[in-house]
Amino acid sequence: MRIATITNWAYGATVCLTIASGIVMLMASNADNHERQAVAQRQVFDQLTDEVDNDAWAQSDLARLYVVSKDPDLLKEYRQRETRLKNVEQRLSKLKDAGATEEELALLHEGVLIVDALQDEQQTALNSMAQGDTSHAMALLYSKIYEQELDRAQERIDHFRQLLDNRARNAIDDATQASRTLRTLSEVMVGLTALLFLFVLGFILKRRVLRPVERLSDVIHRLASQDYAVEPPNFNQIDEIGDMAQAIRIFRENGLIRQRLEKERDASWAIRELLARMTQRLQGCENFDDVVKVAELFAPNIAPGVSGRLFILDREPWQMRCVAEWLSPQGAPTPFHPDECWAVRRGQSHPPVHGEPDIGCYHLPGSCLNHTLCVPLIAQGEAIGLLSFQNVSEETVPWRAYLELMAEALGLAFANQRLRDALLEKALYDPLTGLRNRHHLDDTLGTLLGHAMRSQEPLSCLMIDIDHFKLINDRFGHEAGDAVIKSVAAIIQRVVRDSGTAFRYGGEEFLVLLSNMDEEDASRVATDIYNGVREMALRFAGTDIGHVDVSIGVASYPEHVQSDNLLRAADVALYRAKELGRARIVSFGMLEAG
Repeated sequence: MRIATITNWAYGATVCLTIASGIVMLMASNADNHERQAVAQRQVFDQLTDEVDNDAWAQSDLARLYVVSKDPDLLKEYRQRETRLKNVEQRLSKLKDAGATEEELALLHEGVLIVDALQDEQQTALNSMAQGDTSHAMALLYSKIYEQELDRAQERIDHFRQLLDNRARNAIDDATQASRTLRTLSEVMVGLTALLFLFVLGFILKRRVLRPVERLSDVIHRLASQDYAVEPPNFNQIDEIGDMAQAIRIFRENGLIRQRLEKERDASWAIRELLARMTQRLQGCENFDDVVKVAELFAPNIAPGVSGRLFILDREPWQMRCVAEWLSPQGAPTPFHPDECWAVRRGQSHPPVHGEPDIGCYHLPGSCLNHTLCVPLIAQGEAIGLLSFQNVSEETVPWRAYLELMAEALGLAFANQRLRDALLEKALYDPLTGLRNRHHLDDTLGTLLGHAMRSQEPLSCLMIDIDHFKLINDRFGHEAGDAVIKSVAAIIQRVVRDSGTAFRYGGEEFLVLLSNMDEEDASRVATDIYNGVREMALRFAGTDIGHVDVSIGVASYPEHVQSDNLLRAADVALYRAKELGRARIVSFGMLEAG
């Protein structure tokens, strides 16, 4: 029961007891009034009956004295008392209105009638005296019957007084008893009121209010300091304290939710900062390996406790190849066909966000199908890779958007690297032969010469030209000429693959840089190239082109020239080979010896 209800009931009971106590006090006071009224009524009756009694005897005595002495003054006094006695009798006749009972009034009325009869006897005697018959008057007033009637009137009045005394005494006793009982009842009610007040004060204030409030106060102070680990007391009673306890529990639950949301917000901001930092690092990556290292570093921090792998789509062969993994995911990182992953097929993360039952990806181990997430790396509408996560739980579902953002950033980075590599290949490699072009030659030559100068090691250069190439173009067409160039470039690349770097210098000319080779070693490489081209039989579009020869000029640093004119020396040697009839190898050293 609520404290307010208990208080209201207690207040109502207190008011009722107070009103009842007041009513009882009024009833006790009324009983006292009845007692006083009974006493006053008795006094009135005593006074009147005394007057009747005294006047009746006095009037009888006056009549007798007058008969004996014939004194006119006695007769006059008799008349006066007669008038007063009649007034008293009239007053007595009205005592019924003053509360006299029927029995009392009957006795009193009988006594008054006797007194009236005696007055009639006295009047008869006085009339006899007036007629001079004194003996007859005395016989009437002094007769035995007259005496008996006078005694009988006295006896009726005395009996009336006795009844009146008994009734007054009983009334006084009843009023006294009622007053005592009502006062006792009033005192009991006052005591109950005091006990009820003490009960309300002790039970409600101390037990139902003070103790719970003290416990709740401690909880409120701890909650105010954001100590949401405190357990509020379990007051299940339906009252204000129970409402306060319920409100505090709700406040604590809201605080826990707010604290959890703040932690999630902080974690979200931390992940956003990690994503921003990862994006910045990806922008500074120079190659695929840099992107992979960035993914390996940031992925375990963006999704703590979630293991995973990073796959890249290789075009030859057409398969997903694992290039990175973290936190020891299950299963072996074996390559797989892109169609084995539903995320790659659908072009979006799999399984869907809502987590309904769905088909699992075929490339995943069967033991972890229910706790995985595959996110494709999409660039320009094409899947170029895949992020495969394991140990994905309900707690990590809210961070799914960040995993998709990470995949988006990685996909963009890999796409940029592919585009960069493609542009670099176009800028540094000859599209026809696949050899490095002259733009790449300057950087490579500077690097190799710097290394040769620091290490005091030789560096040789081969300048190669296809003989009579214009005739091939004129006779077989430019497409056949391109085929000849590609075939010669393939032989050059095959010969120098492990020992040097080949370039297409321009048109039908090629250049080879050979690190740590002197003139003799370079001449052997030149011979291998020369023989390989000479032994090659070319056909194009069903037409036999025949044998092709090349002229080669050889120069070496520091054997022949200084670093800044190595290419010039090789070109001079090539020019000399052409002057000597082509299809030969000429070293710059041979020119110096000649």
